[in-house]
Amino acid sequence: MLAQVHSCAVVGLDAQAVHVEVDIASGLEKVTLVGLPDTAVRESSERVRAAITNSGFFYPQHRLTVNLAPADLRKEGPAYDLPIAVGILAATRQIPADMDDALVLGELSLDGSVRHVNGVLPMAGMAQKLGFRRLFVPASDAAEAALVEGVEVYPVGGLSDIVNHLVGKQLITRREHILKFDNGDAPHYPVDFREVKGQEHAKRALEVACAGGHNVLMKGPPGAGKTLLARALPSILPRLTLREALEITRIYSVADALPAGEPLIRMRPFRAPHHTISHAGLVGGGRWPKPGEISLAHRGILFLDELPEFGSRNLETLRQPIEDKVVTISRASGSLSFPAAFQLIGAMNPCPCGYYGDERQQCTCSLSAVQRYQQRISGPLLDRIDIHLDMARVPFQKLASLEAGEDSATIRARVEAARKVQEERFRQWGKPHVIVNGDMGPAEVQAFCEIDEAGRNLMRAAMQQMNLSARAYHRILKLGRTIADLAGEPKIQVHHLAEALQYRPRLVT
Repeated sequence: MLAQVHSCAVVGLDAQAVHVEVDIASGLEKVTLVGLPDTAVRESSERVRAAITNSGFFYPQHRLTVNLAPADLRKEGPAYDLPIAVGILAATRQIPADMDDALVLGELSLDGSVRHVNGVLPMAGMAQKLGFRRLFVPASDAAEAALVEGVEVYPVGGLSDIVNHLVGKQLITRREHILKFDNGDAPHYPVDFREVKGQEHAKRALEVACAGGHNVLMKGPPGAGKTLLARALPSILPRLTLREALEITRIYSVADALPAGEPLIRMRPFRAPHHTISHAGLVGGGRWPKPGEISLAHRGILFLDELPEFGSRNLETLRQPIEDKVVTISRASGSLSFPAAFQLIGAMNPCPCGYYGDERQQCTCSLSAVQRYQQRISGPLLDRIDIHLDMARVPFQKLASLEAGEDSATIRARVEAARKVQEERFRQWGKPHVIVNGDMGPAEVQAFCEIDEAGRNLMRAAMQQMNLSARAYHRILKLGRTIADLAGEPKIQVHHLAEALQYRPRLVT
């Protein structure tokens, strides 16, 4: 007796169809599982046996062969428990064997209840793409699967639920597709810009950074407000579009990082890994490659506090994703690519003791120690950061002031207006891959960052005096374009370039 049930596997961020074939033959009781299963999949035979028996169904005392096809695709995780159990029940004719239009996935407990699995959103997308009409998923994942139109989602609480549904005894109530996404109301942010006292120049620079998607490095003594400003940054970023929300949710679904009870991410990510993070944790990878922090920060913020304390290998690995907005992880079996369109926000002290250049506390570090500390961040990485901020202590008068600063909603309105200008500009010129000014390549810089004679004279002098690279030259032009967009100017003026030049790094002398 042979039965086939359709399921799927997640490879990177994409799902691939997997056919679960169950054959029952005469002979001594034995379960053979083939098709490149990992340990979790091989152990499914015991979970399936207990779940079927404890749910009151018959488990065959014969030779069982379970094939997960295609055989050359590695299978991982416990998501094949439910399709294997359904296949066994179909092969023993306890349920109808006709499951051609259904996709089944879920982990089984020993009592037959169905548990959560990772990657339900890309699996549901694959089901819709391949024309499956029905999708049986764990009840806890039904809301996530229902984000995809064109497929009927059935939440399964236990093995008996799907059996009763298939035999027509008690039908499962289908989860309706109701995708409510209104970005008119901003989500609640933990930190608002009005709570940050002083540091007006830093607030202005971060507004420019958010308007154009530029990277920032804040340098200053302890307690200057670097971390607080970084944590307030998501509150002035533009609100998510539905397309961006689905992109982020897909990544978080595969990484099993979706917040409980929230099937759709509605706030831009803010990731702040500790400097002891491993290379695979930051960039992604592992034996079965998974998204790292830079992919979890896609369309949001990657905040690296105490930047020089991160390992040099981790920092240098950021150079390629910053430029290409994607990270590629290569293994012997192939390569996987994960999106990484993030804004890098770094924070650091100017020296090991933290008080180099401070007006009120004397630095105890030698000049050579200061230089060594700052040289932990390589020149090529610094060259990829558009805005370098030197921050000082906040004076008492501003700290004690009861006057609130400009709130995040007001700043966000200006940022969103500048983003709309950029979106319209790139759409008219047929550049859909470019979203913000920070994404522009050399061709876009030449087309959209034209400067007049006065601007060329300023940039010529800056190139000579500041020893700027070609990359730095282009980044200054992109930054000037963003400053002009915030000001509502169609062309880049000299004062826009002058402000952009002020954000270049200053060397220790």
